[in-house]
Amino acid sequence: MVRSLAAVFSVLLLAGSGWGWNLARVAEASVSRTDAIPDDGNSDVNGGAHAGAAMNLLLVGMDSRKGLTDEQKALFSTGDADGVLNTDSMMLVHVPADGSAASFVSLPRDTYVSIPGYGKARLNSAYARGYNAASGGEVEKDAAGAQLLVQTVSQFTGLRIDHFAEVNLLGFINLSTIVGGVEVNLCAATQDSYSGADFPAGVQTISGTDALSFVRQRHGLRSDLDRVVRQQVYIAGMLRNVLSSNLLLDLGKQQAIVEQVGSSITFDEGLNVFDLAAQMQNVDPGSLSFQTIPGLTDAKVDGADVLKPPSQAVVNDFFATLTADPAPAPPPAPSSAAPALAPSAVTVSVLNGSGVSGAAATAATALTAGGFQASSGGNAASTGTTTVRHRTGDEAAAALVVGQVPGAAVAVDDSIPVGAVQLVIGGDFEGVGQPVTVEAPASAGLETNERTATDTSCIH
Repeated sequence: MVRSLAAVFSVLLLAGSGWGWNLARVAEASVSRTDAIPDDGNSDVNGGAHAGAAMNLLLVGMDSRKGLTDEQKALFSTGDADGVLNTDSMMLVHVPADGSAASFVSLPRDTYVSIPGYGKARLNSAYARGYNAASGGEVEKDAAGAQLLVQTVSQFTGLRIDHFAEVNLLGFINLSTIVGGVEVNLCAATQDSYSGADFPAGVQTISGTDALSFVRQRHGLRSDLDRVVRQQVYIAGMLRNVLSSNLLLDLGKQQAIVEQVGSSITFDEGLNVFDLAAQMQNVDPGSLSFQTIPGLTDAKVDGADVLKPPSQAVVNDFFATLTADPAPAPPPAPSSAAPALAPSAVTVSVLNGSGVSGAAATAATALTAGGFQASSGGNAASTGTTTVRHRTGDEAAAALVVGQVPGAAVAVDDSIPVGAVQLVIGGDFEGVGQPVTVEAPASAGLETNERTATDTSCIH
């Protein structure tokens, strides 16, 4: 899945190369398409679509044996599972509008979620339920399966899913071989007769059948989350290879990758490979991050092993943080060469947005005692965040006020008179001379598991 997209990106990274664009045309012309993005049941938590060029892409690895011979099924330890429609691996990828990074979040197959119209079940069953309930031929059934999966993921994450990409097992095996294998690092030796995994401890390069065994291993691990980490680490290694200078200069290997992409991947009808590649042309391994939904816990439901997510509020907070625009840079500090500004030269209007009666008057009195020319300006719209507002050029005056309310947010507002500062008291205000109380996000305290594509530390 991800490796196919990364392969296309690498071709387009050849700046100004007609050869690269020609290869991209080959991929665009040969790749399969499906009507995966539904008209309803796919929106962000506020009921709309996000703005700008930011993108959320659902990547899916199908547990399908289509295209494998009986000999390959035995060699790859896949079992006899023709017709299996479970989505073996899923990741949500967020690409910001400037294309400077990509955040990959694994959605474990056993995550216990609500599937629209079917109640609660494991996430990997959503595609099959949509497929089996649909009428028509294979094309219509595939689209219905993809759409129900997209609706399920959108409802679970609180995000709109813009695009969909799917890769099959054979495509993964072939791509892993083309790139020359991927270096992984195991903390301990491991073995699993079910998947065919048999790996020593330490650093090693794996590809082909070994790569498939590595990402599919479920037995002999501490939990199914270890399997998710293996998938992330292998994909990260694949991306490092694809973005390496060696591959970018190997036109023959690029052609082999793109031809494989065209034969093994399915995109939604609206995904434009050229636009996406152009958006991400400056990305590097250090700006590719991988993590898993925090707070998942092992449980059994009706005798089946599942991973129960934390509360919906925690899940929504996690994904809202993931897709939030980068915070604006703070205003520059006043130059050390500038003459010192005295509090008596600063006029402060204090507005009360905290809902606490008399808070503005009390704060104005305290600021006046500190040498400021402060007065109460009445009430403001209710807010949880205490903010110091100032006109462009009055950064030094604002800094003096922030010094009296440590941690307060700072905003530029050119409607404020020159030399004046506005202090808007929010629900986090504790008083002049006290830092604001910043409420921890809902996901605070949960173990962080983020790693970048440059992280080569050992895994279990």
